[in-house]
Amino acid sequence: MDIKTLLARGALPRAGTGYDVHVLAEGRKLMLCGIEVPHEKGLAGHSDADVALHALCDAIYGAMAEGDIGRHFPPSEATWKDADSARFLRHAAGLVAEKGGAIANVDITIICERPKITPHALAMRSRVAELAGIPLDRVSVKATTSERLGFTGRGEGIAAQAAVMLLMPFVA
Repeated sequence: MDIKTLLARGALPRAGTGYDVHVLAEGRKLMLCGIEVPHEKGLAGHSDADVALHALCDAIYGAMAEGDIGRHFPPSEATWKDADSARFLRHAAGLVAEKGGAIANVDITIICERPKITPHALAMRSRVAELAGIPLDRVSVKATTSERLGFTGRGEGIAAQAAVMLLMPFVA
């Protein structure tokens, strides 16, 4: 359902947040927000380890009280080995639509020293918008560092935080 219709019907805004972290490893592609980012290392994990999409999925599932990404795509299942995380976001966004809701906006923060995110931010925003089925102007992707502190500061891994606002039909 579109946002104007939901608002006219008294939709309930529901906020969600998500967080994910993966270790950097040799011999892996670096996937962030559904695109491959050139870097000497990639993120290790059961799937493609896209921390940004994983955090966003958790934010969406959380806003709907639908658990987390592991509930929907258990890492114990071989089916999800090396899976494209785009599939996870399509599922989360599809669940919102199935319940009659809409994603109002998405805000993703990637935390790392390297690679630099800004040169890739527009492509990342575009891919997230495409996967979530929302306009580009409702997707924010930005980056920060940990000022060389902790595992991200030492270049051992990358973290991501995501926030989402959903508009869901009001059910009394």
